[in-house]
Amino acid sequence: MQQHHRQPELVEGSLPVFVFPNELVFYADEQASHKQVLTLYNPYEFALKFKVLCTAPNKYSVVDSTGAVKPQCCVDIVIRHRDVRACHYGVYDKFRLQVSEQSQRKALGRKEVTATLRPSASQEPASLRGHDEERRTKETTADGEFYEQAAPPTESQAVAGGPSLLSVLLGLVCVAALMLPTLGEQESTVPVYLHLSVNKKLVAAYVLGLLTMVILRT
Repeated sequence: MQQHHRQPELVEGSLPVFVFPNELVFYADEQASHKQVLTLYNPYEFALKFKVLCTAPNKYSVVDSTGAVKPQCCVDIVIRHRDVRACHYGVYDKFRLQVSEQSQRKALGRKEVTATLRPSASQEPASLRGHDEERRTKETTADGEFYEQAAPPTESQAVAGGPSLLSVLLGLVCVAALMLPTLGEQESTVPVYLHLSVNKKLVAAYVLGLLTMVILRT
């Protein structure tokens, strides 16, 4: 008689999470290092969904901070440092990757990865590395508050931040054109060369209408 083996129910927080690397190091003088990749591997027979949290979400941009990993597959999570300043040198932040089953909300497992910004890889003496390693060990053992990573703004959202200066200037030109006298008007103190034809005013009104729609959408 064939027996069906049921998968044991997983306890919250008991599932091992496989992430590489365990530490992200950004260098201020190396533009290429401002972009790092975390690889999350799923060795299990069931799909996992993941979420990326961070203790300093404003300093980093995470592409696809939430998603899913198919069984026995891996995904790459791109992390960019977007606040490269001297005041952040040597500060250790932490990322937490939480995983759960597709049909469940509870976090079956979590893994923390440290991230730090250094001024330069060539100017990093061995003594400083040892000191930073000791500091990292102390800081990673302490409990930190993690926040959800906001999704990076899309190109359309960036454009929608507000009307551009060119749009505003073009709108003012159209308004001024509509206020000028029409060609053929006799009683006007405005010079004749500033009199516009009806067709030109129609074009100005059409352009002004389009700009108004764009500005209202933003």
